[in-house]
Amino acid sequence: MKVLSIQSAVAHGHVGNSAAVFPLQRIGVEVVPVPTVNFSNHTGYGAWRGPLIPPADVAEILLGVQERGVFPQIDAVLSGYQGGVGIGDVIIDAVRRVKAANPSAIYACDPVMGNAKSGCFVAPEIPVLLRDRVVPMADIITPNQFELGFLTGTEPASIESTLASADLARAMGPSTVLVTSVERPDRPEGVIEMLVVDRAGAWLVSTPHLPFKANGSGDVTAALFTAHYVETGDPAVSLERTASSVFDLIDLTYRSGERELRLVQAQEFYAAPRMQFSAKQVR
Repeated sequence: MKVLSIQSAVAHGHVGNSAAVFPLQRIGVEVVPVPTVNFSNHTGYGAWRGPLIPPADVAEILLGVQERGVFPQIDAVLSGYQGGVGIGDVIIDAVRRVKAANPSAIYACDPVMGNAKSGCFVAPEIPVLLRDRVVPMADIITPNQFELGFLTGTEPASIESTLASADLARAMGPSTVLVTSVERPDRPEGVIEMLVVDRAGAWLVSTPHLPFKANGSGDVTAALFTAHYVETGDPAVSLERTASSVFDLIDLTYRSGERELRLVQAQEFYAAPRMQFSAKQVR
């Protein structure tokens, strides 16, 4: 499998491509990483150094990759945080060209906007770009519950309302929706859930909720789920593998006392997921 991943890169820590690339490689996926920024660290620190890559330069890198004859080999295009409208246009164009070269290729978009606790943390034009232009082109989207609500103009909370919102999102274009953090009011205490919905049905998986914010964990989730789904075509198995690996990564990081993901130290959990969580079909 070969994945073209168009995302940010940081020198210190693990977000964007600096989070997605190694886990994909560790499960045997060839990754073509194209950076959209090259920062010293993620912006959660409040201070960082390094450049935003101008959209024209990102397009030049992609053109060079295409000229090497790589696009027909791409099985999936993956994107995450989009720093500006210009980058969004470049990603949309790349997806079109990859699919023209390989009609079986898919596009997986993590529509990063914000979360329920922090609200939106991207430029005001980005959520509109994602909703109106990017998501309709995607085959897989991996929003959290807050982002799913914005995309669909709803307020998902219960399983039923989250399923309804996911159906609205699927009607926009994507065939598969992975909701990466379902926090329904009636969930068991101390757990957090993920929900995947596709044409075959819907599945829910529950994992312990650790009191820890791990920057980059969503990027790892989107990357691993995309690869497992492309490989298996099975939403339940893909969800179980992803939930297992990501929980073990976050748990290892939490127990280490470190702020940044223990991405390398957790590598065996990607290569051989413990499959300690079972997905329950909810529709």
